[in-house]
Amino acid sequence: MKTQRIAERFIDFAREECEGSSDLYKQLSLQIAEDEYVLQLCMKSGEGQPVPNLLFAAVHDLLLQGADHELSSFYQSVTDNPDTERNPFPIFKSFCMKQEEAIVQRLQTKRVQTNEVRRCAYLYPVFCSMHKQTEKPLSLIEIGTSAGLQLLWDQYSYSYGDDQVYGNPDAFVHLKSKVRKGALSRNLLERTPSVKKRVGIDLHVSDLTQEEDVHWLKALIWPEHEERRKNFEAAVEQVRTTPPALMEGDGVVMLPQIADAIPDDSTLCIFHTHVANQMPESVKEELLRKVSHIGQKRDVFHIYNNMNDRMLHVDAFISGRFMTKTIGETDGHGRWFDWHW
Repeated sequence: MKTQRIAERFIDFAREECEGSSDLYKQLSLQIAEDEYVLQLCMKSGEGQPVPNLLFAAVHDLLLQGADHELSSFYQSVTDNPDTERNPFPIFKSFCMKQEEAIVQRLQTKRVQTNEVRRCAYLYPVFCSMHKQTEKPLSLIEIGTSAGLQLLWDQYSYSYGDDQVYGNPDAFVHLKSKVRKGALSRNLLERTPSVKKRVGIDLHVSDLTQEEDVHWLKALIWPEHEERRKNFEAAVEQVRTTPPALMEGDGVVMLPQIADAIPDDSTLCIFHTHVANQMPESVKEELLRKVSHIGQKRDVFHIYNNMNDRMLHVDAFISGRFMTKTIGETDGHGRWFDWHW
């Protein structure tokens, strides 16, 4: 990968991901795009990984573990009064030069597996809609599950811009999100679907009983995002209380075999969020072929985003007939979503 391509990724990251969400990462990204040293450092990243997220998480991980450096003064996750006046980039670069070996080790061995549990806020009404349509318990297969936090969406509670609470009223996790365009039906949300079986697949499963994995997933959360950290910590407690079945391997390759084991008296739902952007085009095509093949044998729903665009999509095979629906755009961290069902 050439440094010019990496520079373009940082510019896109600043404009498309950081705007209105992280001023620190936006400032850093735009200046990294013009700095040959940091771009060369990023060349050490694992293949297929989102480079900006990986670099920022590697640095953040070291700061959260107590690395002694002036850079910590810019991170809200490390200090109560972060510095917002000075330019953070020269100090960021200094930190990278001082900690180069430790950063490279993370770039080469860690993966971007952001467990953004608040994405469940838009998955919840999707699954409610499927349950209403089929009137059967749901069985879930999540591709790129990481630690399995999204597999437990039915065990969380939700609110959408008002005081009304949906889902599990006794949940560890309460997720707040807003509908930016469109409107959710209150009747749709009042009945939480039952889940018969849930299976998560990932090339590298994150084990939340291991503190190293917990620390890394926290490092992937952006410094200003206190609510995301609280959501994550609560979700860790939920996973440790009711751990879902997680399997390590290639989810696209394993999908047919796992689907064959799903009970016929349940509605099969295959889903993934913000994972397909790490898949080569050939793998995306193979995934769609396999879902289609499953759909010739049984009813199946496929819920996804970041395959070809940023929209949330639902494909369905009902009685062998293909249907597709675009639900709308979603915020990467689940703060808002569009709802057109």
